[in-house]
Amino acid sequence: MVKFSEANVKIQALSQVASVAKYLENGRKVYSFDLLSGHSCPFASQCKSKVVLVEGKRTIQDGPNTEFRCFSASQEVVYTNLYNLRANNFKTMRAMDDSRDMADAINAAMPSDLGVCRIHVGGDFFNRVYFDAWILVAKSNPDKLFYAYTKSLRYWVDRMDDIPSNLILTASYGGLDDDMIEEYQLRSSKVVFSVEESEAMGLEIDHDDSHAADPTKKFKDFALLIHGVQPRGSEASEAIKQLKKNNVQFSYSR
Repeated sequence: MVKFSEANVKIQALSQVASVAKYLENGRKVYSFDLLSGHSCPFASQCKSKVVLVEGKRTIQDGPNTEFRCFSASQEVVYTNLYNLRANNFKTMRAMDDSRDMADAINAAMPSDLGVCRIHVGGDFFNRVYFDAWILVAKSNPDKLFYAYTKSLRYWVDRMDDIPSNLILTASYGGLDDDMIEEYQLRSSKVVFSVEESEAMGLEIDHDDSHAADPTKKFKDFALLIHGVQPRGSEASEAIKQLKKNNVQFSYSR
C-alpha cells in the first residue's frame, strides 16, 4: 500500500494564498505523494542525485552532469522512515502497468482531509502510464488541488489537451528535455544561485510553493533559490555560503 506524507512547513504557507485557500477550508490539509529521488527521475540532468547503498549504508550518488544536488535525495540519506516510505511508494507504483490500477491505489491511500497535494517533493513522473494515473486522480477529485514540478516534459506535452484545471504543472529547468519548455510555452521554474540572478532574469522567487500551486499563476514563470546540502567546493555550495552570509531566506524545512 502506498502512503501520503504530511506537508512540510513551506507547503503549509499555501493557506495564505487566496486561490489555494478554498481547497483548505473545513480543516482540510496539505499532503505530498513522494517517490525515491533520482531513481524515479528519468529526465533529470543538472540536479540528478540519488541514494545508493554502500556496504549497507545510504549515501548520495551524483549524476555525471550534476550542478546542484537534489535536496530531497539528501533528505533520504538522513531520514530512514522517509527513505522507506518513498522506496515503498516507488516499488508499488513501478510494479503496476495500468494507469487505472495506479490511480485506484493512490485514491485508496489518499487521506480523507486532503485538500491540496504536492505530487513529488521527492521523485518525478517515471513513465507515461504513471503520469496518466495522476490525470485520472485529479479528474476524480475535482474538489482537490494537485500540483507538481516535473522534468518529464514529453509526457506533459503528449497530454496537454487532457490536463484538468486542478492539476497545476511546472516545467523544471535542468533536465534532458529543456528545449521543450520554450517550444511548447510551458510554465517553468529555474534554480538560481542568488537573488540578483533571478532579478536579472525578471523572475520572482518562490520561497513557499505559493507560485507553484497557485492556479492564477499557472502561466507565470518563476525562480527557486538554491537549497539543500551541496557538494563541498561546488559553485552551488559557495552560493549557499553567500546566501547565509547575506541572511537570505533559502532553506526549506522538511
